Amino acid sequence: MFILALLLGCGNNNASTEEVSEVVTEETAATTAQVSDDIISDILQAIPSPLEISFLIKEVGTKYNSTNLNSIDLVSNYNTSYQQALNLGTYATDLGYANLYGKNQDVLSFLNCVKKLADNLNIGQFFDYETIRQLASNSGNVDALLQLTQQNFEKINYHLREKKQENLSILILTGGWVEAIYLTSLVHQETKNKQLKEKIGEQKVVLEQILMVLEIYKTKPNFSTLINDLKELQKVYNGVEMKTIVGKTRTVEKNGELIVETETQTVVNISDDDVQKITSLVKSIRNKIVK
Repeated sequence: MFILALLLGCGNNNASTEEVSEVVTEETAATTAQVSDDIISDILQAIPSPLEISFLIKEVGTKYNSTNLNSIDLVSNYNTSYQQALNLGTYATDLGYANLYGKNQDVLSFLNCVKKLADNLNIGQFFDYETIRQLASNSGNVDALLQLTQQNFEKINYHLREKKQENLSILILTGGWVEAIYLTSLVHQETKNKQLKEKIGEQKVVLEQILMVLEIYKTKPNFSTLINDLKELQKVYNGVEMKTIVGKTRTVEKNGELIVETETQTVVNISDDDVQKITSLVKSIRNKIVK
């Protein structure tokens, strides 16, 4: 499930891209002002968490490298809500990454950064930091931590909607997603791992979902720059092919009912040249976020 690592793990990813795209196309045909809060929330929930990539990075046998993560010394430099929201996502992804490797000291350092930025955004009250600290200090509690943090994000998203600040939700998600792709591309450069290459290609769909929501807030300060940067990235992703292969159907019993399931497989075709271009662009976008 591809945001926010361990603190803001959003997205049950139950809604398909086709469903989300169809809804957005219908509802935004006239103006973005007509997009309801519920539709925006549905798209946000459809964006998966970066933790999936962090799992994959560890599974390919890559060693932990703290120098690839955002510096905790920079946290005080983020003074605007735009910077704070993006880097809340960045640090949350780094926290999840460090947690998977059992780097408890780094986990606590990133947790402090997350707390500082969340407090600055007036959403710190939605974090049970003591419980998160205890769970994060034990990498074996990933499932429990994910459950807790998904609840946190749902509360945060609802609060921001009530305050008419939904734009902060998508910034948090975007910051976490960019950081996850950045880490993946760095590891792929070293390992040339096929799974990581495919995972990079799969982000074509996630990028489309992110841009759908960002476009709604394009008139807000700094959003246009971020949107333009991601659209440049999308141009490269246009060369990535994703095909869904429908397999056999089978009947299974769930909760006393017979359900017909169809096996499907997504095949990703992405060239080495496109991976390199994506790696370069993501690094540039990420550097603008964390600077």
